[in-house]
Amino acid sequence: MLYFGGLFGVLMLGLTIFAVVDVITTDDGSVRNLPKVLWLLLVLLFPLVGSIAWLVAGRPVGTGRARFATQERGAPAYPEYDRPGRFAATNADDDQEFLRRCRERAEEQRRKGRENQ
Repeated sequence: MLYFGGLFGVLMLGLTIFAVVDVITTDDGSVRNLPKVLWLLLVLLFPLVGSIAWLVAGRPVGTGRARFATQERGAPAYPEYDRPGRFAATNADDDQEFLRRCRERAEEQRRKGRENQ
């Protein structure tokens, strides 16, 4: 490939690196128009055209700093009680049974702790 060198080459390299990293770190479900693997191949095989196409047609709408806010400390992705996969008792008897087992286990741990002192 023929590059004009100098500043154009540096800008193109920076744009390509940014696009590759952005494609890799974007969630599969939020990529637009093509699958993530095809976007990555497009950016790697055609750096200038692929990078510009990614920024215009593939990158999720409204991305930026807000996309990474969930990875920062102190900004959980879900409120405490809305996490996916969190167990929530459907009836009160199951909840009471769970609490009874927790109390028994805590008492057993306390007893073992006293014996070791």
